Amino acid sequence: MAQENDTLRSPFSEPRYHYFLKTIIFFDEYLDTDNGSFNTTQVRVLLPIGNKAWNLRFDLPLISANTNSINKTAIGDIGMGVSYIPYLQNNNGIALRTRVYANTAADPNFGTGKWVVMPAVIYGKYLYEKKFLWLSTLEFQGSFAGANERNDINVTLFENVLLHFFGKNWVAGDVAFRYNATLDAFQNNAFVEFGRKITPNNLVYIHPSAGFGTNRTYNFGIEIGVLILF
Repeated sequence: MAQENDTLRSPFSEPRYHYFLKTIIFFDEYLDTDNGSFNTTQVRVLLPIGNKAWNLRFDLPLISANTNSINKTAIGDIGMGVSYIPYLQNNNGIALRTRVYANTAADPNFGTGKWVVMPAVIYGKYLYEKKFLWLSTLEFQGSFAGANERNDINVTLFENVLLHFFGKNWVAGDVAFRYNATLDAFQNNAFVEFGRKITPNNLVYIHPSAGFGTNRTYNFGIEIGVLILF
C-alpha cells in the first residue's frame, strides 16, 4: 500500500497527465487558421495495465471544418499509443511513449493522409515542495505509409509545461517548438490552462492557445475538456 501511495504522488499522477488511474477525457478544441476554422471533438481513453508502469491510450477525433472549400464534419485520424515508466521517484520520473495515428480521416483535409509513428521521452519533476510540476517532452513524428501524393511527416517537437496547484485548482503554461523538416520551418504554439477538480473523480479545464512564427499552423484556439478518473 505504501508503494502504491508513492506511485499516486508521482509526477505522472497529476491532472491531465494521470498514468495510474483509468481515465476518460472529453474535449473540444476550436482553431482559427488563415483558411477558416477547424473544430475537433475528441474522446481519449487511458488504461494502466500490469503493475501500472504501462499505460495504453486511444484517441477518436470528430472534426468539423468551416473554410472556403469545406463545410462538413467527419472522423479524423484515429490514434493508439503505449507508455512505459522505467524510472520513478516521488519528485521526478521518466516516461517513454509511442503513439501511432492511422490514415483513417474521412476527408483528406481532416488528416495527414499518412500513417504516423510518434516516439517520445517525457521527464517530470516536482518543484518548490510539490507546488509546481515541470514536464518536458521530446518527440519525433514520422510517417511510414499512406498516400504517396501527400507530404511526408517529419517533425521534431520539444515541449515544456509548468503546472501550479492550489487547493482544487491548477494553472499551467506551455510552450512547444516544432521543427518541420519537410517544410524546413518551425510551427510553434503556446497555451495557458486553468483547471479545477469539481468532484473527487471529475475535473474540468479550459485553455486558450496561439500559434507563433511565420509558419504557424493556426492563429489562435481554445480547448475545453472534462476528465473522468475511475
